[in-house]
Amino acid sequence: MSELTTTGEPRRLSERVLEGEPRAIARAISLIEDDAPQAAALVRALFPHTGAAYLVGITGPPGAGKSTLVDRLTAQLRLGDQTVGVVAVDPTSPYTGGAILGDRVRMQAHAGDAGVFIRSMATRGQLGGLARATHEAAQVLDAAGYHWVIIETVGVGQDEVDIVRTADISIVTLVPGAGDDVQVLKAGIMEIADVFVVNKTDRDGADRLVASLEAMLALEEAGPDQWRPPVVRTQATTGAGVPELVAAIDAFRAHSTAEHMSRRRVRDEFRLRELIASRFMAHVESEVLRSGELAVTLDRIADRTLDPYSAAAGVLGRALGRGGSPPVTLDHVGIAVRDIAEAVAFYRDALGLEVVSTEEVAAQRVRAHFVPVGESSLELLEATTADSPIARFVEKRGPGVHHITLRVDDIRAALARLTQRGVRLIDDEPRIGAEGALVAFVHPSSAHGVLVELKQDVKG
Repeated sequence: MSELTTTGEPRRLSERVLEGEPRAIARAISLIEDDAPQAAALVRALFPHTGAAYLVGITGPPGAGKSTLVDRLTAQLRLGDQTVGVVAVDPTSPYTGGAILGDRVRMQAHAGDAGVFIRSMATRGQLGGLARATHEAAQVLDAAGYHWVIIETVGVGQDEVDIVRTADISIVTLVPGAGDDVQVLKAGIMEIADVFVVNKTDRDGADRLVASLEAMLALEEAGPDQWRPPVVRTQATTGAGVPELVAAIDAFRAHSTAEHMSRRRVRDEFRLRELIASRFMAHVESEVLRSGELAVTLDRIADRTLDPYSAAAGVLGRALGRGGSPPVTLDHVGIAVRDIAEAVAFYRDALGLEVVSTEEVAAQRVRAHFVPVGESSLELLEATTADSPIARFVEKRGPGVHHITLRVDDIRAALARLTQRGVRLIDDEPRIGAEGALVAFVHPSSAHGVLVELKQDVKG
């Protein structure tokens, strides 16, 4: 097995990346893109060596000529003996999950150039115009010593603006004939531009689009030291205007030197929050939720017996407070009584407790009287018919403890876990019990002779 295909050598692989070896760079990006187990260790090894490259984001609507522009921009930067890494993001099919990765096809002129590394990535359903691993792929190229890293987004709309959280400069590429002048004034992608590029200027409408952009920029009040995005005309197929684009990038880079670190800090904050969220969700799915529990929760949300906020609060509480174990608390102890008046008199007069509510459960042919005791309660059970379960219990065993009730957050998930463990259940599905709660009983043969009731409160 070759060194690049072993899974336990992130240190050696990182050394080869730092040496600028193309195969190692490609392997490193693949490990990160696939979220391989050694990806985190690899990023940790490379991270101290990042920060030198300048990240250029190229974004814009589909058909704006972004790939051809990136190809020409790469060639122009190479004239200055600067090395260039390119990350080209292609959309993923929502049906097959595949991607053509056609951006690389348009950049074949650089295939034999050792100073250029081109990597295509699929979005894999990620929104915002970038793939999930775009940020780390750019860091790999940065650590490998490339002077410039160009990131080309998929064709995006007006609010897919993740590139501004990844690149040092955001270049918005527009093309004549893609929409009326009102499109220029719309929020989102138009607001992230550090440089505007009007590509395909040989088309009709190019002058009108440039004028619309200039008019939009004129509406903004810019201070004397504030950067005003220039509008650069290009014709990427011929290379016209590309030197002017490089000059605009250099001008912005020189102008924003003081803001460079603060901009990167904002970018790092966004990525940190994103990583924490994704890692926390992975922890919840692997360590907190039981098998099938997420699907059960989603079913309950779909049928409106549970709202998303309560579901999220429950999962969060379990993850932070119980180490992944579902919270189970004692709700009440059910006591079968022969004479409710005598029972109430005992708990009220002898113990000073009060019956706070009474409810008749028709399905069970029983009347329940609730007596609070601390955070739990006693449930005095009075039969309403001679053939009810409580009446038979009293006839056979006499008055006494009938069952204990445990409160759970998700009764269906609890029943699923018990079934997986081979526990004998009286109720495979929950039913409506006292106070409108969902209840289900565990057979005494599986609970050491005790009838255990599971209860889930249903919020109104």
